[in-house]
Amino acid sequence: MIYFCLKVKGEKMKILLTALNAKYIHTALALYCLRAYAKEFQEYIIIEEYTINHQEDFILQQIYRQQPDVICFSCYLWNINQISRIVDNLKKILPRVMIILGGAEVSYEAEQALQQIPADIVIRGEGEATFYEITKGIITNTLSLENIDGITYRKGNTIITNINRAPIALDDLPFVYDDIKSFQHRILYYETQRGCPYNCQYCLSSIEKGVRFLSKKRVEKDLQFFLDNNVPQVKFVDRTFNANTEHANHIWKYLIEHDNGITNFHMEITADILQQQSLQILKKARKGLFQFEIGVQSTNDKTIQAIQRNTSFEKLKEIVKQIKSYGNIHQHLDLIAGLPYEDYASFRNSFNDVYVLEPEQFQLGFLKLLKGSGLRKDAQKYGIVYRKDAVYEVLYTKELKCDDIFRLKQIENMVETYYNSGKACKTIKYVISFFETPFDFYEALGDYWLENRYNELQHSKMELYTIFYCFVCDTKCTAQYKDIIKEYLKLDIFINDNIKTLPDWLKEEEQENQKRWEYYNDAVLIKQKAPHLSEQTPKQLSKRCHICFLEYDIFSKNKCKKQVVVLFDYGKRDVLTKKYCYYQLV
Repeated sequence: MIYFCLKVKGEKMKILLTALNAKYIHTALALYCLRAYAKEFQEYIIIEEYTINHQEDFILQQIYRQQPDVICFSCYLWNINQISRIVDNLKKILPRVMIILGGAEVSYEAEQALQQIPADIVIRGEGEATFYEITKGIITNTLSLENIDGITYRKGNTIITNINRAPIALDDLPFVYDDIKSFQHRILYYETQRGCPYNCQYCLSSIEKGVRFLSKKRVEKDLQFFLDNNVPQVKFVDRTFNANTEHANHIWKYLIEHDNGITNFHMEITADILQQQSLQILKKARKGLFQFEIGVQSTNDKTIQAIQRNTSFEKLKEIVKQIKSYGNIHQHLDLIAGLPYEDYASFRNSFNDVYVLEPEQFQLGFLKLLKGSGLRKDAQKYGIVYRKDAVYEVLYTKELKCDDIFRLKQIENMVETYYNSGKACKTIKYVISFFETPFDFYEALGDYWLENRYNELQHSKMELYTIFYCFVCDTKCTAQYKDIIKEYLKLDIFINDNIKTLPDWLKEEEQENQKRWEYYNDAVLIKQKAPHLSEQTPKQLSKRCHICFLEYDIFSKNKCKKQVVVLFDYGKRDVLTKKYCYYQLV
């Protein structure tokens, strides 16, 4: 079968690779991998990236104006619904265009995808070699789909699935980044391995057996490109970065030894398998060089067994604490609500187990029944009911009622609003001590939001602080400490932003401005408490800094009523927390 797009004589064939990213700062790595592998045909290939926030009509018009002969969409959870509608309309306005789908959302149920979306071909799984063969066939007018492995395609009214493609040697894949200018202000993604050694039943990585790695020499060359170009952040897409200890250690050592003082590297790791050799390497890293994402998912042993996670939380906890003691690595810990055998009380325990580890970011996710995943196949067995359309998120389970899910959603909102944003990190740490557990605090705060219908509106930063203050004033266990809590909120406000206008409940007295100048003029005190500012003149200090007067000594154990003077330096942030640095003058 010869399948090709007709083109007016003399016109160049145009192949469009496109994706709808979740955010502008993201890059669609898959598109660049496909283009790089088909290097000899790059003159025919165009990449266009959009976001899910673009109007579908805008995307449709942009693609139509290009008049491509082939359009390839990278399909994932977050964009498949929009892509489905766009493809449907493209087939009406560009009936002769060939449309190819690829990505996780269509790879594992390719025939169903073609039944639902009027595309022509689905590239299943790893796509570089497959895309190259299709491109070569189109350009040379020799395309024979029945001879291409790894695709599912239409032949008249029939859908045909060819055999799977054999995995490619990773060193055969070219490095995808060349002109770094086109990626300004965006996150760059990079992979050194494909596959995963684990069999987690909520994840698609368990489907591909075995793990393949780039060679050490190749990895060093690629990483040096990022370092030489002072890229702000590189995110490894390796499913388990430290699946091979030697591989991970080699990269960590290389990045530490060649650190440019700028680039940050984000990795997903399995903490409980980290060995002391690795930890001793990591201990030497510059503060902010590495950022780790660690999936805990649950601390319920029965749940962990059901999802075949096979991790030791006790070991993970020990490792996370050890890394935290180094004070140089940002840690992001995850939980998933809706897993088998985890009811509301069990999730409360998991939440508290993870929260006390004090990660820089704490994410509450909700189970998504991905196409091809083990849990999707066993959804009936575990009583998991989920949304029909992407993102296939859990609605309720045998153990977790719909009411529970929605309540956890509000708790997630509170964690994002006040903890992960860092808006009230100091205050929360103090206020939580008046509740039985951290979970109970966030639950009470979430209930307060719903009772007062704060969830129905958008709020400014100052409004969020005001709501928090009203909450502690109206809550029995914290109301008597509201004056102390107010001082904590003041601290949080000033370490987050150089605020000029405070809410009424935090208004400062007029004479405080004069008192500030007394401290700005005290060169001896400034040199003693903040020596890096000792060369600044009082006027320069007043522009760069802010001095706040607290009515309670919140830095002491007994929180006694006593004026404390704090200087906030808006020219210096903590690398891990992104908070402005502050110094207690008195």
